[in-house]
Amino acid sequence: MTDGAPPPVESRHAPGTLGHAVDRASAHLRSAGIETARLDARVLAAHVLGREASFILTHPEHVLSAEEGAVIDALIARRAAHEPVSRILGEKEFWSMTFKVTEATLTPRPDTETLVEQALGHLRESGRENDELRLLDLGTGTGCLLLALLSELPVATGLGVDVNADAAAVAEENARRLGLGTRADFRVGDWADGLDGPFDVIVSNPPYIADGMRAELAPEVRDFDPPGALFAGAEGLDAYRIIAPQAAKLLAPGGLIGFEIGQGQDAAVAEILRANGFEGIESRADLAGIPRALSGRAPSP
Repeated sequence: MTDGAPPPVESRHAPGTLGHAVDRASAHLRSAGIETARLDARVLAAHVLGREASFILTHPEHVLSAEEGAVIDALIARRAAHEPVSRILGEKEFWSMTFKVTEATLTPRPDTETLVEQALGHLRESGRENDELRLLDLGTGTGCLLLALLSELPVATGLGVDVNADAAAVAEENARRLGLGTRADFRVGDWADGLDGPFDVIVSNPPYIADGMRAELAPEVRDFDPPGALFAGAEGLDAYRIIAPQAAKLLAPGGLIGFEIGQGQDAAVAEILRANGFEGIESRADLAGIPRALSGRAPSP
């Protein structure tokens, strides 16, 4: 491995076998402080072999070629340096779909599915899920928010905007790969500057980490996610203050705005929405019970 030999490990599997390699890799990752050491070792080994993860459990006696062993070691070294598995593999699952990720994009996270659930819940409650809705996703990144919503809204169309041209290109590729390219467009832009409404739904997972929190982040986030997708001023609220007044001008009457928010930001972001005329503000908690999504509605006539 690139950062030295892995620590000695007791293994019931013969040297050169898949089981032995996974045991060694797990021990190395544990020594590097990786909490999901064995799971990550299995996932990376399965990727190298082009197999399902279950193959690792059922075929520990499989003998690796020298090349396979070397590639596994190289990937384990990257994970030991806290590079996320999704970046090593170049993909991440979100909303039961697989998204390409690159150094230009934020890695989709399960918490963000809370915003998808909230938006879909509002649309279904109002009986609009089969309407020809027009969606806007600001700071689209991989496109995961917009494409997850389009996968559930059969006749809706959407636009994703990102300031990073490379990210917008990744989102466009994801749309094509997922069979949603005919209903999703992507462009490079500074939030909603220059856009014409009306939109029925605007969603955004903007940067919301305070600048001073950088040192407290896990290295998987701090060292590998693009800083522009993470940090938003002294309070972490700068992006909300930009987007809310833009959205107020672009949403159709009664249209829905939905934000992902950081821990403890629900009251502050709700006040930003109220100050821009939004009504019916609601929050939704993630699986950890933390308010993670905040929505509001543009006033009706």
